[in-house]
Amino acid sequence: MAEAVARAIGSGEHLLVQAGTGTGKSLGYLVPALLHDERVVVATATLALQHQLVERDIPALLGAAEHLLPGGTPSYAVLKGRSNYACLHRVREGVPDDQGVLVDVPEGTMGSEVLKLRAWAEQQAETGGPGDRDSAPKHTDKLWRQVSVNHRECLGATRCPFAQECFAERAKEKAAQSSVIVTNHSLLAIDAIEGVPMIPEYDVVVIDEAHELTARVTQAATDELTVPEIERAARRSQKHVDGTEADDLADAGDALRAAYEETDEGRLDTLPTALADALVLVRDAARALVSAFPKEQQGGGGEVDPGRTQARGWVQEIFKTSERMAAHVESDVVWLSRRERQRGGDVLCVAPLQVWGQLRSKLLAEKTAIFTSATLMLGGDFASVATSIGLKPSERVEDTEVPDLVEAAEVPEVEEERDRREPWRGLDVGSPFDYPRQGILYVARHLPPPGRDGMGAATLDEIVGLVDAAEGRTLGLFSSRRAAEAAAAAVRERLPHLTILAQGEAQLPELARLFVEDPHACLFGTLSLWQGLDVPGDTCQLVLIDRIPFPRPDDPLMSARQRAADKAGGNGFMAVAATHAALLLAQGAGRLIRTTADKGVVAILDPRLVTARYGRFLADSLPPMWRTTDRDVVLTALKRLAQT
Repeated sequence: MAEAVARAIGSGEHLLVQAGTGTGKSLGYLVPALLHDERVVVATATLALQHQLVERDIPALLGAAEHLLPGGTPSYAVLKGRSNYACLHRVREGVPDDQGVLVDVPEGTMGSEVLKLRAWAEQQAETGGPGDRDSAPKHTDKLWRQVSVNHRECLGATRCPFAQECFAERAKEKAAQSSVIVTNHSLLAIDAIEGVPMIPEYDVVVIDEAHELTARVTQAATDELTVPEIERAARRSQKHVDGTEADDLADAGDALRAAYEETDEGRLDTLPTALADALVLVRDAARALVSAFPKEQQGGGGEVDPGRTQARGWVQEIFKTSERMAAHVESDVVWLSRRERQRGGDVLCVAPLQVWGQLRSKLLAEKTAIFTSATLMLGGDFASVATSIGLKPSERVEDTEVPDLVEAAEVPEVEEERDRREPWRGLDVGSPFDYPRQGILYVARHLPPPGRDGMGAATLDEIVGLVDAAEGRTLGLFSSRRAAEAAAAAVRERLPHLTILAQGEAQLPELARLFVEDPHACLFGTLSLWQGLDVPGDTCQLVLIDRIPFPRPDDPLMSARQRAADKAGGNGFMAVAATHAALLLAQGAGRLIRTTADKGVVAILDPRLVTARYGRFLADSLPPMWRTTDRDVVLTALKRLAQT
């Protein structure tokens, strides 16, 4: 892997590397990245991997190789979005209320927790700490918003009186002086695709957890509009403008609320007249209100009004979002979601129909990209993932071995060819695990196909039988919260001697701790457990998957993408729904074998994996475990394993 990454950096060809759990893939890309003469960006999907790279992998590597590095020890830095850092202006001056007036901390328990976070931020400022959310005391999202700002609320380095101490600005400065920058997919998308300069200049990017990239880029490019948000922006703006523009925006918000009530929930292929008219009202009112704010002096001179700056930022964001929604171009998908009033009420959403075009034209055309993950080959091939990130299967460069690195680096690049094509290579470096000996993949072929009426009696019987044979030690991955709760209730009733933990009964870290501590515990949950849980050893010897995790048929974005693929002459079901399911299945099945000593069973309770035409594609995306549909064989294996 390291040789292939070095070759890609030298030749300018893109690279996809599937590297299973336990291969040490972070070292596989960090070694050539640290040896590269220019800056390299490493982008991850999760904060946990960022933390692992910065706190463990890079320091260990540099410490071990210090005497071998020709130009001294390379520098590295972590860079996150602004809202991930405490804001010293907000800490010291307070949070704006609905009128834009800076107020002190709230009373009660929340107030005391805010004071703790403020004290921590001041201590970080004094000691030169990072001031980021990961190093903060335990807190909720609501508490963190009391000590942080997003990009639209930030006063800017030229106008903030605390700019010299600013954690976010210091992180940017450190990144500008570093040869390796560790960041996240969302910040990478904002920098490369939206064109907002967030990351210092670089020519090579390594994208770890690359199976998450399209989802994270889509998320970063998704905007939402709610009426309470418009009302708050209008109230905050009233004291800063002389005319009626703030009232006009509030009135436009009322019109939008009425339009939401008349609009059906779900994807909107065309905007209803009332909704289209209301969006235009909001857009025009927001534009007028932005213009009504007093002009701020250029160059940072004069007194800064934080309440005014932040109120104007809110209105600008509303203008940008409403303008995008009102335009309703073919490349966007718009939908309405119903929410309870306490959760902000109805929300209108807009997201890009696809992101591969932007990734190709704005990232791949400018940078050399290395994509790596434990799950990049779906259906046994790189084609599905390559297509989703902007690489064409026809552009793949085939070879059976990695050529000599020096020769590869010296191959002259033909500029015209690069303009037309984005050559890429695919490499599967395998796994240190002996999957056929360590794991069994069991498909319960005898069960009825899952329906819409919830989990049937036969499926519940199957779950209880498998869990009983394993004597607990089960991670249950379910397609819905309702299914997880039904399974937990059934197992608790029929196997009362076992400990059954269900997602939602406590925070995930607490549930994971209890799961590890009790050798006869089961943990049942939904999507966050499919990808975010790492419990090696005897804790988990059975992974239950209740059904193939296809996206919901009424999912606005997925259904729009599937229809677009059909319209373009492809197979929308395979390109979107089956690919989505294959990726999640591979991630879920990957929870079982985490070390070379782990053993167990992945039980999929959906017979379509072996009976449907698309089942082969899904099965070929899973680790190559020994496969069976014989229930008795599996029960015997689990009982024997439980006794060892």
